[in-house]
Amino acid sequence: MRAITLPLPSTDLEGLRRRVKTVAEQRPGIYRMLDASGRVLYVGKAKRLRARLLSYFHAKYPDDKGARILHAASDVTWEYVPSEFAAHLGELREIRKSRPPYNVQMNRRRIAVFIGIAAGPAPKLSTTASPTRDGFRYYGPLPSQGRAAEAIRVLNDLLGLRDCADRMPMVFAEQGDLFDAPRQAACPRYDFGFCSGPCAALVTELGYRDRVAAAVSFLEGRAIAPVDRAVAGMMAAADRGEFESAARWRERFDALEWLLGATTRARAAAELLTFVYREPGWYGDDRAYLMRRGVVRVSYPWPTTPIEQEAFRAVVAAELSAADPPPGPLPTAMIEEMLLVMSWFRRHPDALRRTTRLEEWT
Repeated sequence: MRAITLPLPSTDLEGLRRRVKTVAEQRPGIYRMLDASGRVLYVGKAKRLRARLLSYFHAKYPDDKGARILHAASDVTWEYVPSEFAAHLGELREIRKSRPPYNVQMNRRRIAVFIGIAAGPAPKLSTTASPTRDGFRYYGPLPSQGRAAEAIRVLNDLLGLRDCADRMPMVFAEQGDLFDAPRQAACPRYDFGFCSGPCAALVTELGYRDRVAAAVSFLEGRAIAPVDRAVAGMMAAADRGEFESAARWRERFDALEWLLGATTRARAAAELLTFVYREPGWYGDDRAYLMRRGVVRVSYPWPTTPIEQEAFRAVVAAELSAADPPPGPLPTAMIEEMLLVMSWFRRHPDALRRTTRLEEWT
């Protein structure tokens, strides 16, 4: 039998293990695995840093992810933070800054799903669990991939929005004189009345964008025209005695009703995550996190003296004086942080007892 040769590690693992065991402390922190050039390969967090780092040296190569990361690294660096929450937040921001390859490749599967609206001449709606693409507007998070996809299909059908590939060329009605012969829609959705045909000059650009605007208004809770259309279709079919058709309209209504409720709850959940959060530090170094809509705007040592409290009140007052953003898509750069904060308080509900409304600091 042919022997399998495994690549040698990039550094002296035993020497690195001794350094970790001797120097690292059992306290919260974030750590970085570096290659020989100093590039960050992986960023991690730990509630007890020494135990977490030593676990890499017990992992079996090549089966365990930790062993593969350690095998590729030449060094490990770390820094301590006041608390476990600070470790979560620091890890996320370091990943966003450095984009380490092992964090990207081994990202855990997400449960939440978002609705994305693409840019371009003929925007389309779709669902995704990775809301990171530039030029997209995102709404959510929503709890069910299947129900979100079904609701978007219904919304697309009722408003005549395309669901074809991004590479499909778009031609609007005002561009029809550029072609000698009439164009045909690329898929049967136009013939079925489910698409307005932006691929075949069958709708104007302004007309198509009005349809997209109706979808955006629905997702932002400013209009419910698609629901009204589903109700009208259901009632008309019932009046004609077409009960199978009425049942299909009812299914569309149910899908839209779910989507309307899910997007409304998502906005409310983000709005509720607006407060000052006091996070106890590992060594009594508590911190104050000013959060707005699930995003940490500023972080300071917890104010204890009158001067510190007055200074922090000024910070809160400045945040309150800023105009509330209108309903709209989520800021893409902040989605991951919002999900982290939501997850933290869902897993640690007692932490909500250490929150105070912003107005209580004025």
